[in-house]
Amino acid sequence: QVQLVESGGGLVQVGGSLRLSCAASGRTFSNLAMGWFRQAPGKEREFVAAISWIGGNTNYADSVNGRFTMYRDNAKSTLYLRMNSLKPEDTAVYYCAARLLGQVGPHLSPDEYNYWGQGTQVTVSS
Repeated sequence: QVQLVESGGGLVQVGGSLRLSCAASGRTFSNLAMGWFRQAPGKEREFVAAISWIGGNTNYADSVNGRFTMYRDNAKSTLYLRMNSLKPEDTAVYYCAARLLGQVGPHLSPDEYNYWGQGTQVTVSS
């Protein structure tokens, strides 16, 4: 019903930048609320950022606020996460998530999302 394909992960040095992409298909992109989550080894999946639509409210975890920027391009049905000033503690598998619009956000819990990407590995080395 909704397919999410992520890209942009990789290896980057401390202080560097990456941009993650999440392409959505199978459902009108404008009808989806989107979020980014991450999971490090031995840790539970944690919230990173969320957005409902272009021009709507965005929310960021305290750990990434000021360094990460989330935005969406409805024309390309793509969600982006720009990550700057990367730290070793940012190392994790990053997941794109989606849910149908139906209630006012923000949606900060993984349980609130029905569709997930395959995950993309981000490794920050020093």
